[in-house]
Formats: sequence, C-alpha cells, structure tokens
Amino acid sequence: MIIPIEALSRDALEGVVEAFVLQEGTDYGEVEVSLADKIAQVKQQLEQGELVLVFSELYQNVNIMPKQTFTA
Repeated sequence: MIIPIEALSRDALEGVVEAFVLQEGTDYGEVEVSLADKIAQVKQQLEQGELVLVFSELYQNVNIMPKQTFTA
C-alpha cells in the first residue's frame, strides 16, 4: 500500500528516510556524499513523486521504492 508522504509527521518521515539511507550500504562513486545530503536527495525524490513510501502488511514495515515499480 502506498502511503502519501503528507500522512507522516515531519519527524516520522525523517526517521523513515534516514533508516532507508543507512540501509543502502557503501558508496562506490568517486565523490563521497554526506548522510545529510543523501537524506535531502531521498526526500526531494519523494516530494517529486519519483519515490514512494510503501507499507507492507505482510512485514508490518515501511519502505521507500521507485514509483515505477507500482505503475506497470
């Protein structure tokens, strides 16, 4: 189920985005990106609709996924 980002408080959204960014692992690019910048990038992609918040009823958790995953 897709959850509108407006349904979460600012703090809750920040927590979900931070947890998502921290799970992604190691950067392999030439330029290291700070945690704050990564969080800002993910939040911007959520606001622009490129990424969506998805609640899994099976696992009882929220994840962030590309919107195109749900528009086939």
